Amino acid sequence: MPRPRNIPSRPSLFRILPLLAAGTILLSGCKEAEILGGPVQSGRLTDGVFEGTAGSGPNKAAVRVTVEDRRITRVEILSHDAWKGRKAEPVIPGRIVQAQSTNVEAVTGATNSSRVIMNAVQDAVEKACSSDPSPKE
Repeated sequence: MPRPRNIPSRPSLFRILPLLAAGTILLSGCKEAEILGGPVQSGRLTDGVFEGTAGSGPNKAAVRVTVEDRRITRVEILSHDAWKGRKAEPVIPGRIVQAQSTNVEAVTGATNSSRVIMNAVQDAVEKACSSDPSPKE
């Protein structure tokens, strides 16, 4: 008896299963990054230029943070590995400087990249913290 045309043959099913397995493996590495930081304690910052890095899943970022008068005045993205989160690059640094916080609103559609950039800035901020936690006059 001939096989009906709309029923997939066994070989095509065996071609699909490896693709589904590969997709599952790739997506399992895409867990969203936790936000590590928050408002910056300016009294603990040391003026200077500090670099930080962070990564989560396919996203990685390296940043350079400038601290002047114990405030974050500039955030530069040195590198950013992202699949589709590039739209966070021009937005997140400005939000961090304006809020003086490494926990700002993420860019829609680039949540993980936003968080990775925030966490890289937090890494730099931790390096900028002075060894003496008391505010200096």
